[in-house]
Amino acid sequence: MQMLRCQVCAGPTRAPLGWIFLAGPSTVEPNNEPVLTNQPPVCPKHARTAAELCPHLTAEPMVFLARSAPLYGVNGVGYGVREGNVQVVERPAGPIPYGHPLMSTVLASQMVRRLGAFRLLTLGELFAALEDAP
Repeated sequence: MQMLRCQVCAGPTRAPLGWIFLAGPSTVEPNNEPVLTNQPPVCPKHARTAAELCPHLTAEPMVFLARSAPLYGVNGVGYGVREGNVQVVERPAGPIPYGHPLMSTVLASQMVRRLGAFRLLTLGELFAALEDAP
């Protein structure tokens, strides 16, 4: 996720039109800002394979073709010392953005990216757009 590598082959994912991120039902709300994802991108070659094999996706996932996908933060749990013991002090409901005061004590489980300047497509529309790309 940090290096924007394909979740299937670990190869580069930058396509001529941007990065390809797939999302399953009710995992990403494209109309809410910011649009966040914890799913790594895929290369064009493995977009269909990821949709078929990933348990978090459907055979026809939402396809985000993003021209911008900076790191946003992490999913994780905040720890601290209470009564002399290290304990969970906060379980955030959503991603914790970089720069948040809790970040220095978070045990992160997933990186999160913010999708910007994206087009929402189907897999068929993605492949058609890639064919027409310069």
